Amino acid sequence: MVVPQAHPEPQVLHADHQILVVTKPPGLLSVPGKGPELADCVIARLRGPFPEVLLVHRLDRDTSGVMVFALTPHAQRHLGLQFEHRQVSKRYIAIVSGEPATEGGRIDLPIIVDWPNRPRQKICQETGRPAVTDWRRLGPAEGGTRVRLEPQTGRSHQLRVHMQALGHPILGDTLYAEGAARAHPRLMLHAERLGLRHPDGGRPMRFTAPCPF
Repeated sequence: MVVPQAHPEPQVLHADHQILVVTKPPGLLSVPGKGPELADCVIARLRGPFPEVLLVHRLDRDTSGVMVFALTPHAQRHLGLQFEHRQVSKRYIAIVSGEPATEGGRIDLPIIVDWPNRPRQKICQETGRPAVTDWRRLGPAEGGTRVRLEPQTGRSHQLRVHMQALGHPILGDTLYAEGAARAHPRLMLHAERLGLRHPDGGRPMRFTAPCPF
């Protein structure tokens, strides 16, 4: 079966005997969805040149940027524990609607799935799981404000929900933005940098993918 190529190929940033690091294009799923029309995804494309590739984490379909994959079960376990124990550093660049009134800060708001409206998530002080995002205003951008986002936890849609809660949803967010912000051609969210320890020996490594917007 020929896989449709509706999106650019993931670009390899690093590959060795344990890990594979790529730049994910926007609009491409990290893993297959339900149904043949959602079979095209990052990991499926990587299985051609890297048949042993194993999933470690995901990015939302419309988010671009750095992803790490494992090439051995040991690497998958090692990296998975780093993500679970919050030992991985992540930095994103986004363009949000409007202009935040402050230079930055920390958003500490628990998140839980909004079951009647899945896949949406929501803030819930009573039943939500802890979610923390550090953010910094970088300057004006076309349509809004460029910000740096550093999630300290890894909840689903965390950055998107937190920026909406701040009153400045990410441009192009079809779940959490409204009006002109929602209608932007793409989700303006990019995973710019990922820091981790190599599964073989634990040496620190940092990978970056320049923001395309």
